[in-house]
Parts: sequence; C-alpha cells; structure tokens
Amino acid sequence: MARFALVGAEIFDGEKRLAAHALVVDGARIEAVLPADRLKADIERVALAGGLLAPGFIDIQVNGGGGVLFNESPDVEGIAAICAAHARFGSTALLPTVITDRPDVTYAAIAAATEAVAKGVPGCLGVHVEGPFLSLARKGAHDPALIRAMTEDDLAALVATTIRPLLLTVAPESVTAGQIARLASAGIHVSLGHTDTDFDTAEAAFAAGAGGVTHLFNAMSQLGHRQPGLVGATLANGAVWCGIIADGHHVHPAAIALALRAKTGPGRLMAITDAMPTVGVDDDVFHLGGRRVERRAGRLTLEDGTLAGSDLTMIGAVRYLAETVGVGFDEALRMASLYPAEYLGLEKERGRLAAGWRADIVHLDAARDVAGVWIGGRPAALEA
Repeated sequence: MARFALVGAEIFDGEKRLAAHALVVDGARIEAVLPADRLKADIERVALAGGLLAPGFIDIQVNGGGGVLFNESPDVEGIAAICAAHARFGSTALLPTVITDRPDVTYAAIAAATEAVAKGVPGCLGVHVEGPFLSLARKGAHDPALIRAMTEDDLAALVATTIRPLLLTVAPESVTAGQIARLASAGIHVSLGHTDTDFDTAEAAFAAGAGGVTHLFNAMSQLGHRQPGLVGATLANGAVWCGIIADGHHVHPAAIALALRAKTGPGRLMAITDAMPTVGVDDDVFHLGGRRVERRAGRLTLEDGTLAGSDLTMIGAVRYLAETVGVGFDEALRMASLYPAEYLGLEKERGRLAAGWRADIVHLDAARDVAGVWIGGRPAALEA
C-alpha cells in the first residue's frame, strides 16, 4: 500500500486543530502528523484545496443504505453495498444492524458480518443485533409478532459468536440481569433499548453489565419527575453511553441540548444514524418485514405514521448537532468518531488522527461537505 502525505487542509486530530501541518499515511496506518515544512522531498503529496481533515466517522447503528436493507440482504455483498453508500458521507467504520427477525435471518447477518470483517470489507467494523429481545410496549417499527424473551439457547448461541464488536440491543422485560451479565462477560456490548423499563430496573441492568442505551429518547420510558425512566437512568449513570439520532425528526434539538448538559460522564452521547436503505439513493419507498416504508421530506414512516429508522448520514448528523443544536463543531466531530471508538473500546486505534492510529480519514470542504474519504489508507469512492 502507498505512502503519502495529505497537505493543504487544517487537521483536527480528535482533540485540537493544527494549521500548516501534514498527515503522513503509510499503508493502513498514520505514520505522523507534523509541520508541513518538515516533510521530506521524496514523499508523495496529495494536495487538498483547504477544508478540514478529521477522524473518519464511526456509526454503531446502520440498518441499510445504497438501496440495501441488511435484514433483506444478510450477506457480505449486502454489507459491502451498505458500507460503500455510507462511506460517501464520511463513515469509515460502521456496525451493520439487523433488527428483530427470525433466528435464521439474525444468525445469517452475524455470520455475514463475521465473514465481511475477515475479508476486510472496507467499513465493516462488526455487527449490531437490535432485537428480538425487546418490549412490545416500545416496539417502534419492530415486528411485534417476532419480539420474544431470550432463552438459554439464545444466550448460548450469542455467547458462542466470535465477532467483536458485537452490539446487542435488549429490553429488561425480555432479558434478565443474569443473562446481561453473561453476555457482557463474553465481550458483547449490551445496550438497553425499545423498553418501558423503570429507573431501578435499568440501574440493575447497568450494574449487571449493560453499558449502553440505543437511540436515547426514542422507544423508551421517558424522564418524569417521579418516574425517571430509562432516559433518567441513562443521564444519571456515568458508566453508560448512548446513541442519539440527530436528524430533526427523532428528537427535538432542545432535548438533545438538555441531554448533553445533563449527561453524567465519562459516558457520553454518540451520533448515530439508524439509517435505512434510502441513504444514497433516490428511491423513496422500501419494505420492512413486508410493511411499506416511505420517505417524505427526509422522514421515514410506516403507513400508520410510526418512524421507521432514518434517512440520516453521519455528516448530516454532525452538521445538525453543530448548526441546529449548537454543539461546537469539533465536539460534534468527536460525537461521530472518538466517542463511539471509546464506547467500543477501540480508542487506541480509531477516533483520532495520530501516529499509529488507523488511517481512517474524512476531508470536509469549507461548506462542511465530504470532499474525500480514506479507509485504512485507501481512498473511498464518493460517487455511487
């Protein structure tokens, strides 16, 4: 693989901005970030017309993209198409997400992600299994006929998987604290979501090993002054991380801003897309478990009006957080890169632009549009 230097753009390394610096890539890794005038004459230079280099985005919840729904194409080809679609919007790593379905579909998706990672499919980081161990009361767009409690056979099958990171969204109504503890001890990231759980039960699940919450505010028990619910438990517990869909449809910008101010650390809010097949294509209709989903003005809904994932991209989430919610742009970038890397335990190789880290890079132009993407040091196509 090539050795080259990216020059001509400001660099955000995950902590601070550097002007008049170069980012040197050697193969799949970053060799150095150094003053541009210290580059040796013999290195290939890739001249950029201004803008900003930042760590590539990491999206932990992606149902589809490029016209492909992972549940309908639980194979390596489907994953590759989804990853390619999202790479055009700055996502250099993602977790393809299979939602509530039959066991054969769920395990085909896990096997496909395992194979995709082994084959080095650009952008495939692991897998996210969202359901079927959820709550009927907070099912959202998940098929109620397939939601069920976790059995010992289910637990054994999940623990036996080899792919990591494996993110598993569950509801305490369908999974016990003991099962959560066994999943977590096997290296599975357990996240609470699609649940009507109360504060104390959520706290017990966190204590057992659940370290995350899936799409904060959406499909969960809300914050009340006597019943704080999962939202309250999440904001109060510093060990818990949570994704949030910043698209202007799922969560009011004031609620996002309030959550950012209220969240106890070190756990943080992370930008996610919860994206569906419409990302990167013109088609406005797809089917989810045989049910019609339509895109109107960037909003995806079932025929009864239920939100069914999103049409969001990670650069769209970053811009929304910065321009509508009022998050500083550098912090919005961290929410899309460093924080998900930290949540998944990958902060020593992803989420920063530093010597030794993976060369997963996004170049943003002056309008904050994606002008270039490198995944493991290789440029990604920006056109379909």
